[in-house]
Amino acid sequence: MTTLKNNDFSDIAYNRKSIRVYDETVKISREEMLEMIEEATLAPSSVNMQPWRFVIVESDEAKATLKPLIRFNTRQNDTSSAMILIFGDMQCYEFGEEIYDKAVAEGKMSQEVRDQQIGAIIPYYKNFTKAQMNDVVKIDASLAAMQLMLSARAHGYDTNPIGGFEADQIAAAFDLDPERFVPVMVLSLGKAAEVGYDSVRLAADKFTTFK
Repeated sequence: MTTLKNNDFSDIAYNRKSIRVYDETVKISREEMLEMIEEATLAPSSVNMQPWRFVIVESDEAKATLKPLIRFNTRQNDTSSAMILIFGDMQCYEFGEEIYDKAVAEGKMSQEVRDQQIGAIIPYYKNFTKAQMNDVVKIDASLAAMQLMLSARAHGYDTNPIGGFEADQIAAAFDLDPERFVPVMVLSLGKAAEVGYDSVRLAADKFTTFK
């Protein structure tokens, strides 16, 4: 594992900014990108179905495919080490047995509990409406996306979460079934070449209610 360059949570969280221009000479290795994704996917997901799916757009050819689909976010695409497309898998339950079998093999779950859980979860997920499943996978994938942004900072990089893209085209453009894979967001990833804008947040008590 790569040693984290920054393990100061206060700095990672309080100084995170959305970076739109990156050092084009810095190329993050695939090995390190996979490490960051492994750290990101420690995020929780409903019944541990892990519906997040990632497409790493790093080649010139792939970035050229992405460019017309990301509207006004082309600077990130042009300068970043990679653009990470994050999707939610509407059929994530197909991996349920593999996930729960691994839990048994690693001694984290008994076979009996595994069988009970799988027997209940898979039919439950299969009975979801499209809208229900869409909500589940988008929430879970967003948790992983946020954790990926923090992981990137711990590795010495920065990101920009992008919602401005052609959601109806992006899956098919990268050879994914658009009925199965729901686009959640695009993250640019790289070494910052700008400081980034300071932004403000409303006070916590402005939107928090205690009962």
